[in-house]
Amino acid sequence: MMRQYELVERVQRYKPDVNEALLNKAYVYAMQKHGHQKRASGDPYFSHPLEVAAILTDMHMDEATIAVALLHDTIEDTTATRAEIDELFGPEMGKLVEGLTKLKKLDLVSKKAEQAENLRKLLLAISEDVRVLLVKLADRLHNMRTLDHVPEAKRLRIAEETMEIYAPLAGRMGMQGMREELEELAFRYINPEAYRTVTARLADTFERNRGVIGEIERSLSELFEKYKLKAIVKSRQKKPWSVFRKMEAKALSFEQLSDIFGFRVVVESVENCYLALGAIHTTWSMVPGRFKDYISTPKQNDYRSIHTTIVGPSRQRIELQIRTREMNKVAEYGVAAHTIYKDTGGKTNGSTHTISKETNAYAWLRRTIEALAEGDNPEDFLENTRLELFQDQVFCFTPKGMLIALPRGATPIDFAYAVHTDVGDTCVGAKVNGRIMPLMTELKNGDEVEIIRSKAQVPPAAWESVVVTGKARSAIRRATKNAIRKQYSGLGIRILERTFERSGKSFSKESLKPVLHRLARKDIEDVLAAVGRGELASTDVMKAVYPDFKDERVTQAPKAREEGWFNLRNAAGMLFQIPGRASSRKSRREAQEAKEQRDGAVPIKGVRGDLPVRFAPEGAVPGDRIVGIMQPGSGITIYPIQSPSLTAFDDQPERWIDVRWDIDEDTKERFPARISVTAINAPGSLADIAQVIAANDANIHTLSMIRTAPDFTEMLIDLEVWDLKHLNRLLSQLKDNSSVSEARRVNG
Repeated sequence: MMRQYELVERVQRYKPDVNEALLNKAYVYAMQKHGHQKRASGDPYFSHPLEVAAILTDMHMDEATIAVALLHDTIEDTTATRAEIDELFGPEMGKLVEGLTKLKKLDLVSKKAEQAENLRKLLLAISEDVRVLLVKLADRLHNMRTLDHVPEAKRLRIAEETMEIYAPLAGRMGMQGMREELEELAFRYINPEAYRTVTARLADTFERNRGVIGEIERSLSELFEKYKLKAIVKSRQKKPWSVFRKMEAKALSFEQLSDIFGFRVVVESVENCYLALGAIHTTWSMVPGRFKDYISTPKQNDYRSIHTTIVGPSRQRIELQIRTREMNKVAEYGVAAHTIYKDTGGKTNGSTHTISKETNAYAWLRRTIEALAEGDNPEDFLENTRLELFQDQVFCFTPKGMLIALPRGATPIDFAYAVHTDVGDTCVGAKVNGRIMPLMTELKNGDEVEIIRSKAQVPPAAWESVVVTGKARSAIRRATKNAIRKQYSGLGIRILERTFERSGKSFSKESLKPVLHRLARKDIEDVLAAVGRGELASTDVMKAVYPDFKDERVTQAPKAREEGWFNLRNAAGMLFQIPGRASSRKSRREAQEAKEQRDGAVPIKGVRGDLPVRFAPEGAVPGDRIVGIMQPGSGITIYPIQSPSLTAFDDQPERWIDVRWDIDEDTKERFPARISVTAINAPGSLADIAQVIAANDANIHTLSMIRTAPDFTEMLIDLEVWDLKHLNRLLSQLKDNSSVSEARRVNG
């Protein structure tokens, strides 16, 4: 285990003016707090924070970050408190240590939700200070290096979390070395057989190609000497996880991979990068489509380099990366290479420092966290964070030249939401490179995208399955929820207006404000939507607004029941009569007709109207006398009044809704109906039936054979027709057809 003086010496190698007192105090405090705690391996627990600190010294981090690494588990796993850390090391370091502490005693229903809430807390802490990220990644790296000692079930969960969250996060922060080691360690536990196979093949390939690799290095070095360019040429081999991922994604065998080996050229300046590129391309042929200039257009994680593939000295493909020393440092250490701290003049135990430079990668992370933290549930947050951590990117432009970086596979919808949420919500079309293209088009590097907008647009829920960015997915879900809420709110207003009107009272939204606490709702819209969804009875709202209100009409029910009639109070608070189920169908229709003549019925336009409405399986068409049944959480279901299915709701009068048709003659819309057709079992009979239906301008939605006999076949057909007259005309013509024995409408 590393001693105090050894840790101080490691930091002194790159920071001679190290604050030894801070490191010594943190070392002693953490060692005392962890005391006799042991890790799963049997080693003293303090060896873990010490190794985390050592990893950070390899990255040349300042002493404040090293001290936080030593302290990072004290609040979570010992008797240490935030107040104690603040007192001894200052509130800044206390805040950093608390940011690395997992939430405890979470009242959440799933492990995934708990994982998501801890990730949310960590990311919010990272967004305030990048040092939290660096310590957390070093912590995860050491845990992965010692994962053999963890129980197998937990081992797999940690490895999967590392592969899905922490390795991509390191990559997005430009820390490629950290990312590759995390991926390799996670791969080893997630798919051990594949890991062993790929690792063995890579070792064998390296041995067989050792001579060729040396020859290519010499050829490149000689070329740069010829052009008087000072350059370091070094070969590099793809990592096992990178090889396996490419084999799976492109369905390739190991032998088909042509880029297992690559070469890195490191020069002194940006100018020399392009001179080296010119020397290479004038000596060997470039492979078309394999050139990328990340110097003129850096990646979002600050990665800068020139990538090219050539047909090399031995006629084989050679991948090359050309960069400066500084670019190479950033490519290896990412955001850690930019974390330059300066003393602010304040002296809080020598730990008061601030970041003097914010990188593009860190700025991206802060914007991403702000977008992800907008009220999604834990599982959504976890999913969207994974989406945002995609490493492979495409770079597109707005018509004004603004650069937008997106995950590979992104669509114009993702682009619109990346520009601004309002742009995404109002997107109705897109021009890609000046041509109108479908919104599902996969964008490519260099595409110029212009979004066509309409204020009348509401993003369809189906977009959620098309987009690939977390920001777009969250915004679409939010817009869909708001649209549905608006529908229910509209229905709630109509129901409450009629309830209050029937009771001789006036309704206004403002009257709900003083009674929100009595209704257990946080705002007026919540009340309206709850009434519309059937979660809150309109009579309860009435009683909340007018506590002394009593509806005497309810007392008439017993007498009416004796006469075979029921006075039912619907969810809108309206009283209307329907006959008891023992009464005749004729009296039932008469009751509904009398009911429809009242003024208060909710108008039904159809499934495309502004209310959350759907039809019963047997359907209903204009001309039918209809009744609505409130389905809590899913709106109103419309039944024809003669439907036997309504008997199921006899004892639930509060769910009945007085409804009427409100059809616009200028806007044609078909409505659902179900018919049963008994046809002669002979070749061509189905075609005859379909022809009659088509000739009558009806549309078959579904068709099923429910009974087949030697002579007859009974079919159940769900149709879409204009109205009752249209349906009756169709049934009449079906009955007249020689292939049909019987045709009738099915009601429930």
